[in-house]
Amino acid sequence: MTLVRRRLFDFPDFPGWSDLFDDKLRVEEKRDGDDLVIRAEVPGVEPKDVDVSVHDGVLTVKAEREEKSESEEEGRFRSEFRYGSFARSIVLPTGVDEDAITADCTDGVLEVRVPSGAAPTPTPRKIDVRSTTE
Repeated sequence: MTLVRRRLFDFPDFPGWSDLFDDKLRVEEKRDGDDLVIRAEVPGVEPKDVDVSVHDGVLTVKAEREEKSESEEEGRFRSEFRYGSFARSIVLPTGVDEDAITADCTDGVLEVRVPSGAAPTPTPRKIDVRSTTE
């Protein structure tokens, strides 16, 4: 017997519709010299609403988004809202320098740079997300 895992919002007649409700943050990983570079799209999320932390060799990225708009035209009131939270944990390779990890957020793209170096540190550490503009 084969079990099929279905999400609450699977709509077979509307391809891609269920992705709107996916709580997993999509990331890409690449090497830049000795550094591991992790990039994630966080559109509509302010850098202050992104939480990046590292503990025991695991990098965790969390983001929350909330948008609300209200308008009134010709006696009609309209209110819309969107919100969601996203999270992703990534096991880092051994030998990275957890104390030197940096995170920058530019135009809805979060870039976390993980340099090679010392062994993982045993205590959790929060990584500040800086806002940059190009």
